[in-house]
Amino acid sequence: MKRREFITTAAYGMGAAWLGSKMTTRALAIPSLTREFNASDPVVLGSTGIRTSLLAMGTGTVGSGHHSHQTALGVKGLSELLLNGHEHGLRFFDAADSYGSHPHVAEALKHVKRDQVTVLTKSWARDPATMRADLDRFRKELGTDYLDICLMHCLTEADWTDRYKGVMDVLSEAKHKGIIRAHGCSCHSIEALRAAAASPWVEVDLARINPIGSHMDAEPAVVVSVLKQMKASGKAVIGMKILGQGDMRDRQDEALRFALGLGVLDAFTIGAESRSEQEDLIRRIAAA
Repeated sequence: MKRREFITTAAYGMGAAWLGSKMTTRALAIPSLTREFNASDPVVLGSTGIRTSLLAMGTGTVGSGHHSHQTALGVKGLSELLLNGHEHGLRFFDAADSYGSHPHVAEALKHVKRDQVTVLTKSWARDPATMRADLDRFRKELGTDYLDICLMHCLTEADWTDRYKGVMDVLSEAKHKGIIRAHGCSCHSIEALRAAAASPWVEVDLARINPIGSHMDAEPAVVVSVLKQMKASGKAVIGMKILGQGDMRDRQDEALRFALGLGVLDAFTIGAESRSEQEDLIRRIAAA
């Protein structure tokens, strides 16, 4: 059997071995869906009251150093891509300071009703003063008076809820003042993810999840168990790395069925790099 055929076959079975993101993990079975989905389906994010679309438009594929595959399209190119998604019913813009995507999202926001889209962004601030400065700068860069969701970006420490309590307090204060509508985190270790699940402060969590464990915090079964805990406590759970940062690019239907069938994701984000790719993604979700 050819390697490609073996991989495709093995991914369907419980306990199939898969090498992903520098670790050997066990792929989870792809569930059968019991209902139809559309990328534009309206969802409510946990207990936040924020209503948006099932699919968020990611702007940070391989995003770091204020650059990503999406920002490489230029302000005009990415803003037009976001607006194309908006025309197809997508209402969720997923940005971050580290992606450098704020100007691109700002341009798109000029052409839509602000209260009809959700803007999520992320800060690397690890001290209160930097977070306060980021909140002011982000709103100016995005051309908006408020942020729907602001996350602490890329947390890895098991004790982050103690270590960065000052930053959390700044975000809590910002929510009280109406500067943001909800706060939370994105996690890049299973220890940080477990801390997020246990913290009543976390309202929104951006979690890495796909069936093969690619670029994830732990094996899929382990991560799913933590996400179930989050979901049960009323947190909004938003999935990322749905396609394993491109590792499942040629197996998108499996990855999408997995995300849709988990029953723990309120929404998920995927970064398209062209209109054709974006519209194909929307079609695949409807066909799942």
